Amino acid sequence: MTTETIIGILIPFLGTSLGAAMVFILKKSISDNVQKLLTGFAAGVMVAASFWSLLQPALESSESMGRFSFIPAAVGFLIGIGFLLMLDEVTPHMHFNNQEEGPRSGLKRTTKLILAVTLHNIPEGMAVGVVYAGFLSGASGITSAGALALALGIAIQNFPEGAIVSMPLRAEGMEKGKTFLFGVISGVVEPIAAFITILAAGAVVPVMPYFLSFAAGAMMYVVVEELIPEMSEGKHSNLGTIAFSLGFVLMMILDVALG
Repeated sequence: MTTETIIGILIPFLGTSLGAAMVFILKKSISDNVQKLLTGFAAGVMVAASFWSLLQPALESSESMGRFSFIPAAVGFLIGIGFLLMLDEVTPHMHFNNQEEGPRSGLKRTTKLILAVTLHNIPEGMAVGVVYAGFLSGASGITSAGALALALGIAIQNFPEGAIVSMPLRAEGMEKGKTFLFGVISGVVEPIAAFITILAAGAVVPVMPYFLSFAAGAMMYVVVEELIPEMSEGKHSNLGTIAFSLGFVLMMILDVALG
């Protein structure tokens, strides 16, 4: 694994950590309107990244299948959705709107919030890992700049996301230092997931399109299940929509300009 790849898979983790550090600057909670803006922006980045950085390369690398070139992208995407659905069902956690989800358990509310952060970061780490695996294999048409664009895009959306998921822990009464530490720990899953994905994908280059679309499906599950409901809830839902558009366009620019 090259130094360039290692830096790339650590960039999103840095975004999460910087977002978690907002507990030292912001008050105990984030206003509903600001949260809508941050959540909408993150959703826009993830939707754009799912298509331009993951699904499009998956389709392009399957062109040799002719009219059936959609099969790897379609199958991988649905498996990615199913994988996150399974994790959602078996992991006790809370959604960003603080509504409890998953199986009943005796875990503390703060513990469920931390689990929610970790669950949310898994597909992002996988996405970065599979793109860098595609770049390293040289078989998917993914460039170094394209992989970096995805890493930067996810890091950008991780910054507000890190604040969104860390501030509730502070609001629960947890000390700032401990809240920041838990936010950082929850983000560690991203480089770990990226590293594991690179190892797995590197061994099965022929099915790289499935890996790319799998990561896209996992990310889209998070967007539809978590982020869109949160940005659309209550009054001023148009704020989330505007932020979604800005995030989408920013990620599109990054991918096209760097890819």
